[in-house]
Amino acid sequence: MPQGTPTVPFVPLAGLIEATDQHVQGLGYHPLYLRECRKIWRAFVRFAVQEAHHERLSEALVTQFLDSRGIAATLPTAALTSHQRVSRAAMRMLTACHLHGCYQPRRGTAQHVTLPPSFQRVVEAYETFCHAYRRCQPSTRRVCQRHLLQFLHFLAAQAVATCAAIEPRHLSAFVRSHIHVQPSTLATIVSHLRSFLRFLWLEHLIAEDLSPHVPTVRLARDARLPAVWRPEEVEALLAAVDRRSPKGKRDYAMLLLAGRLGLRVSDIVALRLEQIRWDHARLDVVQTKTGEPLALPLTEEVGQALIDYLQYGRPVTPYREVFLRLHAPIAPLSTQTSLQTLITFYRRRAGLPLPAGRKQGLSSLRHSVATRLLEADTPLEVISAILGHRSLESTQIYLKVDLEHLRSAALEIAEVSHD
Repeated sequence: MPQGTPTVPFVPLAGLIEATDQHVQGLGYHPLYLRECRKIWRAFVRFAVQEAHHERLSEALVTQFLDSRGIAATLPTAALTSHQRVSRAAMRMLTACHLHGCYQPRRGTAQHVTLPPSFQRVVEAYETFCHAYRRCQPSTRRVCQRHLLQFLHFLAAQAVATCAAIEPRHLSAFVRSHIHVQPSTLATIVSHLRSFLRFLWLEHLIAEDLSPHVPTVRLARDARLPAVWRPEEVEALLAAVDRRSPKGKRDYAMLLLAGRLGLRVSDIVALRLEQIRWDHARLDVVQTKTGEPLALPLTEEVGQALIDYLQYGRPVTPYREVFLRLHAPIAPLSTQTSLQTLITFYRRRAGLPLPAGRKQGLSSLRHSVATRLLEADTPLEVISAILGHRSLESTQIYLKVDLEHLRSAALEIAEVSHD
């Protein structure tokens, strides 16, 4: 993977800010949000003149500016005020445009990017290809499309208007523009990029297969441990929910589905009324990530929470999805939500600190279920079935968390594999 920061020509701050402003206006951000960004950029110019006596952007100067506002680089986003988050984002925009000529739109804005007509037709064709021939699940297609839009948006900012004009240098520059993201995220982006380039070659939209020119991201499969909660933390989180309100009834049921049964966020959001088999005390779901069926026991605790929400918290509506928005227009929860704000809300209410590096989403509760099962000497095959994993390889990452049982569990796996 390319290392270091590319050499960029000197651009006065005033000109850089003007170019950045024009660029991000086309990314779908709200005008009020952009107005706040402009205030921050003007404040940065004043800071640069006062502290550095010049108007040239540098990483050190940006860090110094953010530090002066109490926004240390090591401070997690969850610990920032809304204004501090905007300040960090605004400076990220400015820095990205300085280094790469464009700012990569994130999850909430990528769908609003306007692409040249030739690129838009390719996006639609590739979406059809992924659905009809690769049989990708909707959640996979959404992530892939987001990364594809980022790549095509990057090309458009580099004055590349057709796929035939893509060159290897564009691929390296695009990957380098994402060097700040988590390695696992970058590895996914690179994988999607290679797949898209192979599609372009098969469709004769590029003269040669450019996928080998995509820089390699070396990432150990189990390099990052899953984030888990201690049992007492899970109980404190659940106790912080006010179950007297419709919001509390809904949230408590969702937390239990993740924290007791280990359901994925996407499966909780997609859960339908007919998938709750009251007569068999079972949940029968089709996993959105894999498309595979999954049956889980409906425990009394989870069942009572669902009944409480369905009878006294859920609006009367023709929707078959179990969990709905709280405010008008009443509708199912977005399939793209990670429910991160839900965890953050109750974690703060419970007074639970967030250790550096821990993820906040409901997935962390799912990981905790797997770890607790492993600590109780549950066979790995059983844990894999409960979590809906296609193979034991996906489940083995939890062995690194359960250090106490690591050696014996590894021996048992070896014996199973030998048979």
